[in-house]
Amino acid sequence: MVPDNLRYTKDHEWIRVDGDTAVVGITDHAQQELGDIVFVELPKVGAAFEQSATFGSVESVKAVSDVYSPASGEVTEVNTSLADAPEKVNSDPYGEGWIMKLRLRDPQQASELMSAADYTAYVGAET
Repeated sequence: MVPDNLRYTKDHEWIRVDGDTAVVGITDHAQQELGDIVFVELPKVGAAFEQSATFGSVESVKAVSDVYSPASGEVTEVNTSLADAPEKVNSDPYGEGWIMKLRLRDPQQASELMSAADYTAYVGAET
């Protein structure tokens, strides 16, 4: 399950770009590897991140994993529903399990990330 309309990082984040804004989350593969997610550390609205910088973490019953920004920008919104329902990242990683929205500094950065086909091949080579 790798949607074609997203771009992907080697750290298993996804980004959906619409103009100069984007929605960010972790991939289905990442949530499967982590197992049952029990807590999501969200960034603060207004915080700025460079591409590949850590913006939060996802805690599961197995481990805590940092989450990295797929592009540079400023956080405009976070998914506050994850505070009460972090399992949304497991059940709907590309929908209700999104983590943050960014105002992109350079929307071109996202186009340099992996396509769905590239990400599928990357995950296949990883295992």
